[in-house]
Amino acid sequence: MNSNMAFKEKKFKSVWVLGSNSKVAQSICIELAKKGCKELFLISRDKDQSLNFAEFLKNNYEVKVTIKIIDIKDKEFYNNQNNFKVGDFDLYLITAGYLGNNENAKIDLQETKNIIFNNYFGILPWINSIATADRIEKECSLWVFTSVAADRGRPSNYYYGSAKAGLHNFCEGLLASCHDKPFCVRIIKAGFIATPLTLSIAPKILCIKTSKVAKILLKKPHKRGVEYLPWFWRPIMFLIRIVPTKLVSKL
Repeated sequence: MNSNMAFKEKKFKSVWVLGSNSKVAQSICIELAKKGCKELFLISRDKDQSLNFAEFLKNNYEVKVTIKIIDIKDKEFYNNQNNFKVGDFDLYLITAGYLGNNENAKIDLQETKNIIFNNYFGILPWINSIATADRIEKECSLWVFTSVAADRGRPSNYYYGSAKAGLHNFCEGLLASCHDKPFCVRIIKAGFIATPLTLSIAPKILCIKTSKVAKILLKKPHKRGVEYLPWFWRPIMFLIRIVPTKLVSKL
């Protein structure tokens, strides 16, 4: 068996997660544990939720779980580059993000900063620490959730969409730079995922369950490239990108 084939069949035994209290991250962690993951390193801003989830994983799947409490908006934390050191893992998963309030961001500078920090600026130092010159020579994977909102600016969410567009372009550049490396970069352009917030603003038919997201991603765990999830968002966003601005203004 050649090394490339061996890597494609390799299971993720250790996983690092930024944004581990998101519903989609938790579903992915559970699916990983079911498939034999033995170690999870979870980063989020909510200590109680993290402790509860860690206890659930330990009790149900006998996984070693380490938690770290970090708020992406904590500027003091971000002033020290040493805070972003990460260890070696099979998979690095980034689901951190913040939808925010588009109308509030127009008049509230703090809300604008929150959206930018949570979806762009606060993510980049972590990716820099993961995708080092040494690590991109190793057989491991980075999955980053961006959003279909990054494909075109729309009146309802252009603060969030512009931040996600920045993150997507950054990751796409990283993907291109690693095209001949063992390090797999996977950019997940997610549409509506079924959470209480999303179900209140989106048609149910367009929402995908978090458990389904996890199963789709782990069906081909070592895939690299840009991926719309669910698949039907690719043709939807193609149409949205080409329609005239006058029509987009109604979205």
